Amino acid sequence: MNLEAASERSRPVLSSEQDSFEALFKAEYNRVAGIANRVLADAQEAEDVAQEVFIDFHRLHSAKAQYAAAWLYRASAHTALNRVRGNRRREKREQAVAHDEAGQALDPQRIAESNEERRRLRTALARLPKKPAEVLVLRSSGLSYAEVAEAIGVNTGQIGTLLRRAENALRKEVNRESPE
Repeated sequence: MNLEAASERSRPVLSSEQDSFEALFKAEYNRVAGIANRVLADAQEAEDVAQEVFIDFHRLHSAKAQYAAAWLYRASAHTALNRVRGNRRREKREQAVAHDEAGQALDPQRIAESNEERRRLRTALARLPKKPAEVLVLRSSGLSYAEVAEAIGVNTGQIGTLLRRAENALRKEVNRESPE
């Protein structure tokens, strides 16, 4: 009986928190999405950012917190800016790859050399310990230091050091294999 009574008492609290979050969402969604839209100039992506921000807030904070609106606005701006930065990095990578491929597409010798270089790099990468290999792959895939840190479970401040060490280890592995 005591467990049932405790369970019944916790239900209204849970409902109240859910109601508070729903009220916060309804009150602030348009403004949070609007902030993201001003940064991104893309309504659909701004809505994605707003949803991400609200999910993060709900996971980390109480909807009754006095700082809720300010946190949501700031997180919306930061998340939208991170999306812009990520898009820029992706565009630069895609342009670099397209430029490289355009220059090499006509030269079979360069294609063969490039394929051999990729094979050597992948072989050397496979010989690295797990953590350095993950850092290199995640960072070269365009993830920010913060995203890499979260993915491998370390502090963001460690990523630069881990990345440099991983690059040095990879360089040694490639040179070790190299017949030159």
